Amino acid sequence: MPKLPGGQDPDRPVLIAGPTASGKSALALAIAEAHGGVIVNADAIQVFANWSVLTARPDPTDIARAPHKLYGHIPGHHEYSVGNWLRELTPILHGPKRPIIVGGTGLYFAALTQGLADIPAIPDMIRDDARRRIATNDLPRMVDELDAESAAAIDLKNPARVARAWEVLQATGRGIASWQAATPPPLLEPATADCIVLHAPKEWLTPRIQKRFDLMMQRGALDEARANLAQWRPDAPSSKAIGAPELIAHLKGETSLADARDRAVIATRQFAKRQRTWFNARMKHWAVWDCTV
Repeated sequence: MPKLPGGQDPDRPVLIAGPTASGKSALALAIAEAHGGVIVNADAIQVFANWSVLTARPDPTDIARAPHKLYGHIPGHHEYSVGNWLRELTPILHGPKRPIIVGGTGLYFAALTQGLADIPAIPDMIRDDARRRIATNDLPRMVDELDAESAAAIDLKNPARVARAWEVLQATGRGIASWQAATPPPLLEPATADCIVLHAPKEWLTPRIQKRFDLMMQRGALDEARANLAQWRPDAPSSKAIGAPELIAHLKGETSLADARDRAVIATRQFAKRQRTWFNARMKHWAVWDCTV
């Protein structure tokens, strides 16, 4: 069992963030068993029903050991936003068991502890138009069409950020920066929770990533990909599951299984690096839990 962080108060919510394969779920489960609570997913891909093995969702044994919420309950072709997550999380925050919120999606934690702008839902037609333009390398023109305040506030080299800002402006006539300036108070003040970010150095994490992916393959990740093949759409929300495009490419005869495995491991390492960068920049005031100890 993982060593538990000290000073656990069984009445305080716990937030656990960290890169993929760092042991977040095991830590959350250990805390739940030792001190009580309900484990709540804060991973943007683990919400989808069609990828279980490949996203390392808690298995039936884990679920039998402690209650879990917001895992695998959304169809893979449905959109699911941080706003959806906050709405589903709200009653859990006020439920009978203290939440242990665990995941690797930094935006979810930021929205929870800093607030989220109440931006209206984007019509499908506008979202589809944004995807089409990104796919056809129309990013520079989309940047030119943004309002100046929003353009100054986002990473203009990040297609997802540009697309989101463009969609909001097109749908509401108001820039995303203006919406964000009117952000309401957060659902959970960080001072009222135990906020933990896992420190997982590259040299420690890399072999764990490799070992975990091989274990996923043993547990049926390729069969899971085969079950998704007929309905596979690269732009589907759930298709962002790390390793999914690589396994689908193998099943389509585009690459060998060994090459798919190696590419998936590389993609996972790159994803973990982006997570570490995000957490280091945005969670400087969170308690650091050293995975290597």
